[in-house]
Amino acid sequence: MPNSQQISESVESFLDHLTHERRLSPRTRESYARDLRAAAAWLAQQKIASWGHFTQQQVRHYIASRHRQGYSPKSLHRELSSLRSLYNYLLRENRVEANPALGVRAPKVRRKLPTTLDVDQLNQLLSIDDNSPIGLRDLAIMELFYSSGVRLAELIALDINHLDLNEQIVEVTGKGAKTRLLPVGRKAVEAIRAWLKVRGELARDEETALFVGVRGRRISRSTIQKQLHEWSVRQGAPRNVHPHLLRHSFASHLLESSGDLRAVQELLGHANISTTQIYTHLDFQHLSEVYDKAHPRAKKRSD
Repeated sequence: MPNSQQISESVESFLDHLTHERRLSPRTRESYARDLRAAAAWLAQQKIASWGHFTQQQVRHYIASRHRQGYSPKSLHRELSSLRSLYNYLLRENRVEANPALGVRAPKVRRKLPTTLDVDQLNQLLSIDDNSPIGLRDLAIMELFYSSGVRLAELIALDINHLDLNEQIVEVTGKGAKTRLLPVGRKAVEAIRAWLKVRGELARDEETALFVGVRGRRISRSTIQKQLHEWSVRQGAPRNVHPHLLRHSFASHLLESSGDLRAVQELLGHANISTTQIYTHLDFQHLSEVYDKAHPRAKKRSD
């Protein structure tokens, strides 16, 4: 018969360890508690005597039962991680001899395809007729996002000297403090030149940032996000425009035209090509739609 009290005490001891030794937040501790108490209840239901008697096959059965109950793959990944952490603690305390959660896989998390704008929608968004410093700045920001595929943090960090408009390149510093040179398209160069002519009306004398806010300092994330949202409404964009939407559109359009996955990986600054490969799904989705509409053998016969 299971020793329910011993199973529960092990969980509470581990939760105390999270609080006092690892100093995790109350919210994180509660997440662990919820996962492990659910597993403890299942052990009792299955008459499993203790954590030490929980086998790898039984862990698989447990995860499968949670999946049948409707828990998402993401939740099951988290529950497995909680179990592994518990067993690492119990191993340290010599209360178990093995970690049965190792080697158990949760169902695959289905990767959500990033949304994009098509070329016509982007042309509509970027057809801004506003010669105020704010209007010129925002157009330059959006053109650079779409032209070069920079991340929001990379764009904010840009100084004027990171740009060479004659050579049409920009130097950005990405994740892991890695720098890369990116091409800047003609339209983006034009927009940035127009912004630089009026930048002095907003920027403080000593400010080096390429893009600044109304107080003359380096522009903030929230300002860019707010401005892009407002422009998406004003320009009648089909969905809320945000920096990553423009980056996704850059990657998708470039891959669709070139088919060069490695080049797109370099331009995006992805460490692993698997991250870039999600855009091949977008490209295939587009090609499938074209095929379904155009290929004689794909067309559905009308009755």
